[in-house]
Amino acid sequence: MKSRNNENLKKLLEKFLSSEQAESGVEDIQKAEQILREHPAPEPDNLLIANIKAEIAMRLPAKRTNVFMNIAYRAAYAAAAIMIIAAISLSLFDNDAREPGPVQYASIMPRAIWESEDITTDDANLAIYTIEIEQIEDELRSLQLGEDISNGESSLSELEMELVAINNDFWKE
Repeated sequence: MKSRNNENLKKLLEKFLSSEQAESGVEDIQKAEQILREHPAPEPDNLLIANIKAEIAMRLPAKRTNVFMNIAYRAAYAAAAIMIIAAISLSLFDNDAREPGPVQYASIMPRAIWESEDITTDDANLAIYTIEIEQIEDELRSLQLGEDISNGESSLSELEMELVAINNDFWKE
């Protein structure tokens, strides 16, 4: 097992160093491991361990009070924020103190067209589209009744082409 580890270590060191330097490095590491095995580190004294534990125990309660104070401060900040939000919302939603202001709106069409009795005559584009739709309705009605208004098969394709032209014009404006 040790020879396999040494071989792997040598391959690894050869990636960074020459083969002689890698061999020397593996021997140095083996000697260092042997020295550490021959001279183990002494275990710490029981009194030293007890002193370390006592010092840790003395410092822990001081940290807990700081954590408690941080939690108390955060709770106070949250309470203050809630009170500010409540005061602002009460002032905004107080219906008795304010009267509603004027309604503001935006319109695409002029006000005169909306107040008119006949919107289609007031708006030129809408009037053109209305006339074209009425013509298409008349042609469809005549086709359904079997009346021949043109040369047969081409009437349907002409009707479709007119419908496509109207849709394209409508969405462009």
